[in-house]
Amino acid sequence: MKIVLAPMEGVVDAPMREMLTRIGGIDQCVTEFVRVSERVLPAKVFRKISPELFNESCTSSGTPVILQLLGSDPQVVAGNARKAVSIGARGIDLNFGCPAKTVNKSRGGAILLNEPELVHKIVWWVRQAVPDHIPVTAKMRLGYHDKSLALDNAAAIADAGACGLTVHARTKEEGYRPPAHWEWIARIREHVSIPVTANGEVWNWQDYQRCREVSGCDDVMIGRGLVAAPDLGLRIKALQRGDDPDHLSWPEMLVLLQQFLEMVEQQLAPKYVHGRVKQWLKMMSREYAEAMPMLQQMRTLKQVAEVRQFLHQYSAQFRV
Repeated sequence: MKIVLAPMEGVVDAPMREMLTRIGGIDQCVTEFVRVSERVLPAKVFRKISPELFNESCTSSGTPVILQLLGSDPQVVAGNARKAVSIGARGIDLNFGCPAKTVNKSRGGAILLNEPELVHKIVWWVRQAVPDHIPVTAKMRLGYHDKSLALDNAAAIADAGACGLTVHARTKEEGYRPPAHWEWIARIREHVSIPVTANGEVWNWQDYQRCREVSGCDDVMIGRGLVAAPDLGLRIKALQRGDDPDHLSWPEMLVLLQQFLEMVEQQLAPKYVHGRVKQWLKMMSREYAEAMPMLQQMRTLKQVAEVRQFLHQYSAQFRV
C-alpha cells in the first residue's frame, strides 16, 4: 500500500521532494515533467529537474524518485528515456495528464488522450528503448473534454508494455474541481491487467480510505494534500497500524519552513526564492489557520535576506 508523491509542475520540485520525504510516510516520488520535443536533451537538463540522479535517484532519506517525461513524438521521447536511464534514472513515467494550456497547445500532456493510438506508440517506443528491468509507467487523466476514451487510453498504455498506471480521476476540462471520480478508476482497474494507482482529491485519512474503497486500488498518489499537510503520509500509516498519529504543530512547521528556505536558496535563483516560500504557506493554509495571516505579513518581502529575517523573528515568539 504505497503512498506516492505526485508530480506537480512548479510546486513539487527537488526541494519540496527533499522536505516532504524527510518528514516521512512517502514511498516514492515522481519528478516534474521533462519536456521533450525535437531532440535528445543533454544530461544537465535531466539533472536540473532531478538532482536526485546524483544520489542513485533517491532523496537523501532514501525515497526513490522516478523521472517523468512529456512529449508527443514517440521516437524522441524514447531517445530521451534511453538517455535518462543511462545517467541513472531508475524508472520512466510518461505524462498524459498535464492540463496546462501552454503544454496542451504544443501537443503535450492531457491533449494526447484524444489519440489513444499515439498514446500506445509513445509507451511502446519507450518500453523498447530502455532495459527490461527499468519500470515504464504512465499517468493519465480520465480524458480531455470527456471520459469517453478513458478505457481506450488505459488499454493503450497497458497493451504497449507499461508496468503501471496512475489515474487522476478527472478530465482536463474538470481541472482540479471536486469531486474526483474514483469510481472511474475502478472501471479502469477492471479493464487492464497492470497495477493502477489512484490519484485525486485526497486531503486526509477519510479521503484516503474512501479513495481506496471506491477505486479498489492499494496504492494512492497524493499531491496537494501532502503539500498542505506534510505529515499526512505519516498519519495515514500510523492509522493503518492502529496507532494514534501525531500531528505536526505550527511551531514545528515553522522550523520546516526555515529549512525549506535554505534548500530553495541553494537550488533556485534569488528572485524566485520568496515566491516558493509564500506558495507553500498559501497551500498549507488549508491545514494551518496561522499560515494565511503570516503570509499577509510577508506579502511585500522579496529579498532572501528579508524573508530569512522575518521567519527568524516570527518563529521566535513560539520558542519556549
